[in-house]
Amino acid sequence: MATITRKISAPSGLFGRAGSSTGSAQRVVRKRRLGPGRAIPFGIGLGPAILIAIWVIGSAAGTIDPETLPAPWTVAQTAGDLIADGRLQSNLLTSLQRAVLGLVLGVSIGLVLALIAGLSRIGEALVDGPVQIKRSIPTLALIPLFIVWFGIGEEMKLVVITTSVLIPVYINTHAHLRSVDAKHVELAETVGLSRWGFVRRIALPGSLPGFFTGLRLAVTISWLALVVVEQVNATSGIGYLMTQARTYGQIDVIVVGLVIYGLLGLFGDIAVRTIERRALSWRQTLGD
Repeated sequence: MATITRKISAPSGLFGRAGSSTGSAQRVVRKRRLGPGRAIPFGIGLGPAILIAIWVIGSAAGTIDPETLPAPWTVAQTAGDLIADGRLQSNLLTSLQRAVLGLVLGVSIGLVLALIAGLSRIGEALVDGPVQIKRSIPTLALIPLFIVWFGIGEEMKLVVITTSVLIPVYINTHAHLRSVDAKHVELAETVGLSRWGFVRRIALPGSLPGFFTGLRLAVTISWLALVVVEQVNATSGIGYLMTQARTYGQIDVIVVGLVIYGLLGLFGDIAVRTIERRALSWRQTLGD
């Protein structure tokens, strides 16, 4: 079987960062016969492209009823009209601000809670139960209570997005943190690492794969939560635009909103995956 030579850098960990004085190691890796194969350039866009092609063909052939799903060119024209009068940009900016702020707060809180629960038995006893309870309660079921507590303004919307986002970050980060090899903990104790040194050099690097998995889910969930909250007494945002369009039977505007949500979710996932590949470049996995 043919072999290929790959140069890899030492992963950051207990004894230093990647690219330290030890330099890079040479390793001979056998060409994988059972792996998924080579990466397809721009492969992530293949599925959406097929869906759009089916949409175009179905609309052109009359298979898809335009009263049910407008044709792509109709949706594109509607999007152009919304851009021309400025409504799309202003509502999109509002939605982005809500989603990004809720995402940042949710990810930060979820990560901190995961560290507390993952590094301390007392922390786990205090944190894990309430998080699991929240995970089992649908966001829609909490909205009436949040309205009573926080009103119907921006604060309620931010709380809904934040509490929805922190769950996947906490669950995945906590799971990977607890799966760190006990031998690494013993080694850290042997060399006399401090608590902060243990967290920085072992706990955080060990939990990064789970954190990025949770982050990918969090990006998607932030948009799902945004769709819900922007239909609760909102006066701006893509969800508000879609609600108004539903009232007046403007299906093309609704589809424009759905396409925007889908594109934002797709590009957000691509961005997280790009960061993940760079942050975890020291790993050798099936997907490499």
